[in-house]
Amino acid sequence: MTTTFEKFGLAALRKLDPETAHGVAIRALQAGLVPAPGVVTSPRLKTTLAGMTLPNPVGLAAGFDKNATAIAPLSRTGFGFIEVGAATPLPQPGNPKPRLFRLTKDRAAINRFGFNNDGADAICARLATRGAGVPVGLNLGANKTSADRAADFATVMIAARDHVDFATVNVSSPNTEKLRDLQGKAALAALLEGVMDVRGATPVFLKIAPDLTPNEIADVADVANNAGVAAIIATNTTLDREGLRSKYASEAGGLSGAPLFEKSTRVLARLSTLTDIPLIGVGGIGSAQDAYAKICAGASAVQLYTALVFGGMSLVAEIASGLDSLLDRDGFANVADAVGSNKERWL
Repeated sequence: MTTTFEKFGLAALRKLDPETAHGVAIRALQAGLVPAPGVVTSPRLKTTLAGMTLPNPVGLAAGFDKNATAIAPLSRTGFGFIEVGAATPLPQPGNPKPRLFRLTKDRAAINRFGFNNDGADAICARLATRGAGVPVGLNLGANKTSADRAADFATVMIAARDHVDFATVNVSSPNTEKLRDLQGKAALAALLEGVMDVRGATPVFLKIAPDLTPNEIADVADVANNAGVAAIIATNTTLDREGLRSKYASEAGGLSGAPLFEKSTRVLARLSTLTDIPLIGVGGIGSAQDAYAKICAGASAVQLYTALVFGGMSLVAEIASGLDSLLDRDGFANVADAVGSNKERWL
């Protein structure tokens, strides 16, 4: 439940430029000024994903803690796992500002950050000293100026492999020119092979876009099956703008938040018919009901980010606890029993 203090803080943040507000939110986390209920778990919520034991299946999506500067406080907010980054081999400033837009009427956001980050060396040094907590993964990216973007993913993998519980190959950001071209079957197979060759014992996840045709989804499943990835994250942000009502609806970049829910869930459900690889459902989750719908559509775990802009960090524990109640209501002994139990609704 959002506290009065948190409501006040959220209202104040909404008066700031969105990127400035994001920076303030990170500093508030570091200062211990956000709800920190600790681990949220139960026998029903405890689950396994790619060999990792999670206290609950509700994770933080990449992009919130780009530079791995708030892992310890984030691990106390109720998340079952955390993904930081994206990290690129070299530090880069990203795209020119403004590059983040709050679509309040749509409970959504548009970003065109372009992988702004401190670089793999700095980020992996922080990951190396993070201490105990929930599982933490790193989103791998490529530098905008790179002559060989596929090689960039392997470079970051080498830097991170001894310091993370999983690593995600992100070829689905719309904000680095031609990055999504790497989702093509041959290019994706070659890229994944390069990362898998240097991963050590680290599970590798693949994050895909929601704007794929049925044939492209089938190609992704085929490549992922052959490559041996440990999970697929479905999905990243969308370029679709249908039905938006907010003033920034026409801004370039990737759309996240509530409008993405249906599209991303349909991709998730279709993917679940094409592979036995565990799926992580992302896109538009803002409530326990949303998280539960993703699980019943085929997700073994979920991630969120944009909803925190509107609901605050207390939303994390609220969703995890609500998910526990929904599983109990429908007679599921655990998360795994509910996975894919209602996928037909989304096909």
